[in-house]
Amino acid sequence: MKLSEIKEILQGLENVAFKLEDGTFVPEYFHVTEVGQITKNFIDCGGVIRKEKSVNFQLWNADDYEHRLKPGKLLNIIKLSEEKLGLEDGDIEVEYQSGTIGKYDLGFDGKTFVLKNKTTTCLAQDGCGIPAEKQKINLVQLGVNPGSSCTPGSGCC
Repeated sequence: MKLSEIKEILQGLENVAFKLEDGTFVPEYFHVTEVGQITKNFIDCGGVIRKEKSVNFQLWNADDYEHRLKPGKLLNIIKLSEEKLGLEDGDIEVEYQSGTIGKYDLGFDGKTFVLKNKTTTCLAQDGCGIPAEKQKINLVQLGVNPGSSCTPGSGCC
């Protein structure tokens, strides 16, 4: 989800709620402790230099059980970040602490923001020796050509 998308969604919400893909909700008293832009400069295993930018939200739970972040407040935090940091309209990455700090992509299911699990991958698969995945087919799909096959009792075997 891009920053422009969350801003549009927030305008139509009464409450801000986040949940993990497994359905576990982030406690409703969470805080957004950071909004920023992260720039990652790196080299992949194929030797290609890459640069990625993302908008970062950090969610945090305190023992502040009465706290509720309203959509207007989050919109104000985003607006301030755009003004003061020159935040670009990039993909949002959310940091949230469970066992350790996890990084998530952001989705929306029509009511709740969803912290979507991120995965790693090789960015230079064509150059680092990873074999192409073999196509898996069911033996039933192979079909039988009647003129080139044996049948039980035909004496061809």
